[in-house]
Parts: sequence; C-alpha cells; structure tokens
Amino acid sequence: MDSTTVDGLTSDHALHALADRLEDLGYQVETGKKASQKIRRPVLFGEDGIERVSYEIDAFHDELGIAVEVEAGRGARGNAVYRDLIRTSLIVGAKYLVLGVMIEYRHMSGGRQIAVKSFEEARELLDAVFASGRLQLPFEGVLLFGY
Repeated sequence: MDSTTVDGLTSDHALHALADRLEDLGYQVETGKKASQKIRRPVLFGEDGIERVSYEIDAFHDELGIAVEVEAGRGARGNAVYRDLIRTSLIVGAKYLVLGVMIEYRHMSGGRQIAVKSFEEARELLDAVFASGRLQLPFEGVLLFGY
C-alpha cells in the first residue's frame, strides 16, 4: 500500500490491511463505523467512577498501553496529527502512540493536483515537539509510519 502511487487510499483501507495482524498481536481493532464496532477508551471519570469522557481510536493494546491511530488526507490538511497527539495523551492507560499517515496525499486545488508530503510534515511536527521539550507528553514512545 503506497500512497505515492495508489489513488483513493483511505485510513480505513490502511487500518483494514493491518487489522488481522494487529488482532493476532492482542489489539482491539475498529471493525466498522457502527458504535458496536468502534474502540472507545476512557479519558475522564465523574461521580461514582462513571466514565464522562471517552475517545474513539483505531486500535488499542490493553496490556501494553499502545494506542494506534491511522490518518489519511485529513492527517495532512486537517491537523489530525495534532489532535491525535493531544487526545491520545489523555487516554487512560495509553503509554505509546503508533501513528500512521499517508506518505503523500494528493488532491485537486484550483484545477491542478497538489501533492502534500504528509509523512514528512508529521515527522517534522513530532521532531519539533520532542526536541523542544516545551510540550511534555506522557508517552514512553511514539512510532510514526507512512503508507
């Protein structure tokens, strides 16, 4: 699966390609768009320990605390990487973040095709966050992969 040569890839395509192997490794994986097929993880608890806030993610490994998010075009142009960093850092038990983004996202703008280097942009963002030390995230590690 190579976003630099294959048109029409979505995050669902990428997650589907990984799903069986992730499940073999002990991950819970989103299987569809219905509520029962989503993976919800708690963020905040209210009175009597009742979950008040939770977030949907693509996959989670309970024992290892690994959260997985796979993004497509929105990852390139919709600030999904920022959102994933912050939201996942709030998830109870999330020790690691695995973040997948397209290597290249192509779209039309003004009648011409634009190629956005999604993976490079996400890598630059992560490098800046971790190198600056100004934003302390609770992760023991972050893995970025491109597809």
